[in-house]
Amino acid sequence: MLIIFTGNGKGKTTAALGQALRAVGDGKKVLMIQFIKGPWKSGEDFSSKKLSSNFKIVKTGKGFVGILGDTLPFAKHKEAATKGLALARKEIKKKKWNILILDEIWNALHLGLLNKKEIKEFIKYSIPKLDHLIMTGRDCPKEFIEMADLVTEMKEIKHPFSRNIKGAKGLEF
Repeated sequence: MLIIFTGNGKGKTTAALGQALRAVGDGKKVLMIQFIKGPWKSGEDFSSKKLSSNFKIVKTGKGFVGILGDTLPFAKHKEAATKGLALARKEIKKKKWNILILDEIWNALHLGLLNKKEIKEFIKYSIPKLDHLIMTGRDCPKEFIEMADLVTEMKEIKHPFSRNIKGAKGLEF
């Protein structure tokens, strides 16, 4: 199945991680490639190591693009996203993973780091080779929603960030 978690609310990556945890508990192997999240460590980096024989996270992103003090040239972010998609294709060829999660790929598309054509080609390539492909991020285009088997939209009702409260470690990262 093609599964999409999108929307402006919190919980897209968290939902994908929940699916990963459930799958690992059932003996499946899961790979998550993160397209935007940079080199900083978050809770899932540590917990994935405890499940390392069946769950792996690879961060190919260079961090947030153009915000929160980002000084990298756009071309570096674009190169990182392209490498992330190439890595995903390479990992599928190994036939090791049941589930592939492309975390924040819709953000990468929206920011112009990837284009629709290459993502469509990737979906067509990967779906027959995996049990499930999970894709997360804000701003998922309608055409991909129509392609998906399962779509959940996270809708923000209230969030501490709107009151200038920073994200809580262990809850939001």
